[in-house]
Amino acid sequence: MMPEPILDIQDLRTVFRIGGRDIAAVSDLELSIAPGETVALVGESGSGKSVTSLSVMGLLPKKVGRIASGTIRFRGKSGVTNDLAQMDGESLRRIRGNDIGMVFQEPMTSLNPVYTVGEQIAEPIRIHLGRSHKQAAEDAVKLLADVGIPDPARRARQYPHELSGGMRQRATIAMALACDPALLIADEPTTALDVTIQAQILELLAKVQAERGMAMLFVTHNLGVVAEIADRVAVMYAGRIVETGPVDQVFAHPRHPYTKGLLRSVPRLGEATALKRAGTPLPTIAGSVPSLANLPQGCSFAPRCPYAIDACAVAVPALVDAGEGQLSRCIRWQEL
Repeated sequence: MMPEPILDIQDLRTVFRIGGRDIAAVSDLELSIAPGETVALVGESGSGKSVTSLSVMGLLPKKVGRIASGTIRFRGKSGVTNDLAQMDGESLRRIRGNDIGMVFQEPMTSLNPVYTVGEQIAEPIRIHLGRSHKQAAEDAVKLLADVGIPDPARRARQYPHELSGGMRQRATIAMALACDPALLIADEPTTALDVTIQAQILELLAKVQAERGMAMLFVTHNLGVVAEIADRVAVMYAGRIVETGPVDQVFAHPRHPYTKGLLRSVPRLGEATALKRAGTPLPTIAGSVPSLANLPQGCSFAPRCPYAIDACAVAVPALVDAGEGQLSRCIRWQEL
């Protein structure tokens, strides 16, 4: 039997009130994560990846963003399952930082510049676990050591601007892990880092996940990172998941034209030089992600899709079983 998922999202629709109308940033989203599993959420900028993670965390901008429908069932460390979409702000605050940790994309904007790194890591330990200031400070130093920061006692007394980009990101990971969460959400945590530091952060996340057995939702646009860290992948486009399945299977046999286009667009060693000599441009996906305020009728990807036919513009395709654990939102997936 499959274990009960830590996170189970069904029919999620998140909207933003813009110009007097509700614009759906996420529609019909279904996603689940099992204990100890890493699921990657990928797609171009504007696909709805970060809005999905903010919906789970209850951090949508007030008066503008809201969950219009759907459920976000989350099983916390206590074993109790709650629908996060129905919880009030105070209840969500008890879960954020305790049962769910989050690593944000840019550590310099997610760390408070007027508090030391140690104080910021110790704060959720005091609030959620009820530790004294001294105990929390000691735990903060230990967490900094756990994420590979040298001389952690000294670094805990420093301010964010005194740390390098890689160290700041490690500090935000330490903060997210402070209360031993059941679920870690990593929203493009390696985007602002060079490739060497990026590899170290990925190795660190894999290590702490294996040690703690937590589930992880990894938001990224980098398919190389997905191959490195994820068990399953969900591909988003224009607010909807268009394909999902085991990473190896999806990468080897994509069942949606958008996934196929993303994989073809990944630069490979020596390919650019060979294409340049042949006078052939690098593979790309024509066009751009459509405005969520003015989505095309039917399949949102149809205007950019080389496989599109008239039937693609009739209705939004359903997410159907494409075999081998894959789901595809394409009426021509068999022909792919």
